[in-house]
Amino acid sequence: MAQARKVNWFAIWVSVAVVVALVAVAVLVVWLNNPSTDAGEAPDAPNISAETGAIAVGDGGDSLDTYIDFMCPICNQFEQAYGPSIQELVDDGTITLNIHPISILDRYSQGTEFSTRAANAMYCVAEADADASVPFMQAMFENQPAEGTSGLTDQALLDIASGVGVSGIDSCVNDGRYSGFVAAMTEQTPVQPGAAGIATPTIAVNGEVIANSELPAPAELRSLFE
Repeated sequence: MAQARKVNWFAIWVSVAVVVALVAVAVLVVWLNNPSTDAGEAPDAPNISAETGAIAVGDGGDSLDTYIDFMCPICNQFEQAYGPSIQELVDDGTITLNIHPISILDRYSQGTEFSTRAANAMYCVAEADADASVPFMQAMFENQPAEGTSGLTDQALLDIASGVGVSGIDSCVNDGRYSGFVAAMTEQTPVQPGAAGIATPTIAVNGEVIANSELPAPAELRSLFE
């Protein structure tokens, strides 16, 4: 009788491991080549970039990009300190201001996802009336809720929009029409030099992100574009 052939279990396990590894690599390649967050519906307006999420204000040759979260107290301080200087640069045609409303502080609104809802409302307003973009942003910071609270209700967001002359966006705000877009654009936010992750506010001058510590005084902001 022929001797029973020994089963090389080691070779079998190696073969299985190789197959598993190849499958894992294939899955990783697919994952890396697909966005981790579905961008969902993008606002449809000439002043809003569907690729970057930027809400453009002005038409100057230089650009200033600001990434803000409406729950972020430092963003509020930035607006109070630099807002007038930025507006002056927009008004005299020096810059195009690109506002990026993002949501990194949803965890500080007791489960109501205020940062996402507020950013969504900003897109709703900017889509309906480009000229209301900055007034709405300013009004949002004037009515900014404290971190750790539930934030503003959707109706409160609509009331703020109404206060700057924008109506007819109830379904856009209440349905969170651009929430998926907000999430996707948040993931694209650049990281400041020396930072461990996305933070707000983040500022970019002509596409180059600069550390907040490197910002000049508000009165000297123009020097960044000279």
